[in-house]
Amino acid sequence: MRLPPVVHGEGDTGIIPDLISIARTAGFSAYVGGGAHRWPAVHRLDAAHLFRLALEKAPAGARLQAIGEEGVPFRDIAGAIGRHLDVPVTGISTEDADGYFGSLGPLVSLDSPASSALTQDQTGWRPAQPGLIPDLDAGHYFQ
Repeated sequence: MRLPPVVHGEGDTGIIPDLISIARTAGFSAYVGGGAHRWPAVHRLDAAHLFRLALEKAPAGARLQAIGEEGVPFRDIAGAIGRHLDVPVTGISTEDADGYFGSLGPLVSLDSPASSALTQDQTGWRPAQPGLIPDLDAGHYFQ
């Protein structure tokens, strides 16, 4: 089972809380370059459902992709964080990414869209939970 870089939902302790913490500390939310690079994402409840379906329905040796959204533009992620923290949102250069994002610097400018079309065909899985931006807009990340 391949999980995307962003597995989100209430109780998330992964990359999104790290990005929020970075923006809170810096006083602004950033994206690299034009921010058009895309990150695939999945809600944690949708991923859990797929793990169950994988055990029940996937053929032996299947390679499954738990991709709820094929690619959320990083600029949109930074924008949602900025709105909720009430801080400016700005693009930074690739050279400045490590200084702002720290160890996440090499990851934030990657364009890595992915698809779960084959997984959905093999298992009947259909992501049903909110996408990343609506999940951020629900506010639980910022309490």
